[in-house]
Amino acid sequence: MEAPVPEQLTETQQNQRMVEYEVARIYDFFLRAPRSAQEFMLELQRENHIEYLTNGLNHLGPSFRVLDANRPWICYWILHSIALLGDSVDAELEARAIDFLNRCQDSGGGYGGGPGQLPHLATTYAAVNSLVTLGSHEALSSINRHKLYTFLLQMKHPSGGFRMHDQGEIDVRACYTAISVASILNILDDELVQNVGNYIQSCQTFEGGIAGEPGSEAHGGYTFCGLATLILINEVRRLDLRSLLDWVVFRQAGLECGFQGRTNKLVDGCYSFWQGGVCSLLKRLSLDIDEQSVQPDAREGSSFDDLSTGVDTSRKVNYNDVGYEFIKKHPSSQPLFNSLALQQYILLCAQVPEGGLRDKPGKPKDYYHTCYCLSGLSLCQYSLSNEDSPPLPQAVAGPYSNLLEPVHPLYNVVFERAIEALDFFRGK
Repeated sequence: MEAPVPEQLTETQQNQRMVEYEVARIYDFFLRAPRSAQEFMLELQRENHIEYLTNGLNHLGPSFRVLDANRPWICYWILHSIALLGDSVDAELEARAIDFLNRCQDSGGGYGGGPGQLPHLATTYAAVNSLVTLGSHEALSSINRHKLYTFLLQMKHPSGGFRMHDQGEIDVRACYTAISVASILNILDDELVQNVGNYIQSCQTFEGGIAGEPGSEAHGGYTFCGLATLILINEVRRLDLRSLLDWVVFRQAGLECGFQGRTNKLVDGCYSFWQGGVCSLLKRLSLDIDEQSVQPDAREGSSFDDLSTGVDTSRKVNYNDVGYEFIKKHPSSQPLFNSLALQQYILLCAQVPEGGLRDKPGKPKDYYHTCYCLSGLSLCQYSLSNEDSPPLPQAVAGPYSNLLEPVHPLYNVVFERAIEALDFFRGK
């Protein structure tokens, strides 16, 4: 009788088993712990997170040199996280942040990764969101919208997409950052929108998710960017929403209960927002999804308004109202994922009690994952209610003191700051 052949695992399978083992160990310890210990483990360590974030805004060590071209992103990750936690920076730190971001603003429009650096759509998005999060008149008035619009037009590509920077790559991320910034600043128009829907539609894959560019693999970050962009330009019905829904709900991992970014990939705390955000947006599109199920060809040439709200789309679309009005559309379905289980993953596996959040057990904390884990946690908490009304206690994992500020799911800034910015720039 031949001896059994040892099971050969790929590197991905080995990593998956290691993650499942670590997560299972944490969950088992939690379930065996006394009630008082469980309550502590599920508590959001708010003060520790705020201290970690504020320290980062004041000073970064030499290891952050590798992020020299991403400094507006660091500002955004930290400022947004602090705002989600219901806090704000003091007047001196706010003034320093505005001054720094203003020095990142290129004379020709847009923001670079640091003073004197090439303007880039990603860091432009981060800088604008940072200033929207600060929310003061000084912060919002520091944005040169006229020159920023010129920069956005320069990045526009004949395919309908956008380049990230001069002669840079064209992808769905560039489309989102350009359209999101233009929308919240009230400078979105037909010229910027032209053929964007064609480009993003070409990036939806056979799985249902959206890739970064045509022919690539569906990815959670790009799926959020593509879906949010099409909502903002009033063309979301061009997507196959049913297959997108099927793809995203299966990205919540079984044992871990966090989200993975792609099929057969490891769970990662940041997808709590990227995939959770997709689910949050799809909840508001449930009628559109049902319509597509009945009429599979309905997405050809149709838009959000004509099939969902009865608005006559023969009139000229005011794109700058779309993001404002969409959020008022009450969710008409239950959460599309296990919200409490995802909150448990964030609090038990992604949270570092001393301050900061991380990708998964065994990984270090960082500002990026702190930002997107907290954004995802906020979406979870409000998944059974609207952003302008408090959730019921049973919707919040752990003590009710864990409740964060609601996040606007199209822009990923605190809901109140987004509405204030939309109102501020409407008058410009």
